[in-house]
Amino acid sequence: MTSVLPEPVVRLIEAFGQLPGIGPKTAARLTFYLLRRPTELSETLASALQDLKEKTVLCANCFNIADASPCPVCRDDGRDHTTLCVVEEPLDVLAIERTGEYRGLYHVLHGALSPVEGIGPDELRIHELVTRARAGTVREALLATNPTLEGEATATYIARLLRPFGIRLTRLARGLPVGGDLEYTDTVTLSRALEGRQEI
Repeated sequence: MTSVLPEPVVRLIEAFGQLPGIGPKTAARLTFYLLRRPTELSETLASALQDLKEKTVLCANCFNIADASPCPVCRDDGRDHTTLCVVEEPLDVLAIERTGEYRGLYHVLHGALSPVEGIGPDELRIHELVTRARAGTVREALLATNPTLEGEATATYIARLLRPFGIRLTRLARGLPVGGDLEYTDTVTLSRALEGRQEI
């Protein structure tokens, strides 16, 4: 059967369709949106995509995405170089940095342990984390993995590896969201909020 669409249109729909969360209809919608817009928008998008691959690197220290290695956070002498915040993804670094509360360094794992998906310790940056701990400059490792089954398993695994180095191991506190109602809170979250209660 012959396609009624030109080959470049089909290729772009297929390319968009490979992105997470983009189904066939959204891929087609994005493609036709770009067809209707001025050429400059497509050129800007194409240039940004090319720069994404050509002008970004992984920091050799923390494995965050940067335009140079070491990254600006690792180069910053004003940060606490004895504290590491271990996160799953580069987007987690952005979320923590937006708070303005954390002034240490990071270590990006690039995922979480997931035997179902075939992701074991060798697929993550866990070996490099142990190497940083072994160097003796880290005093605290804040395990800020996601509160999912995979994130909890990853934090537990890392804690077991780092414990022999005498590093203080901490986790992000968990509890109730600001503006939330107790009656709608799940029991696990409510239990953790009770366990982590603070004096006022």
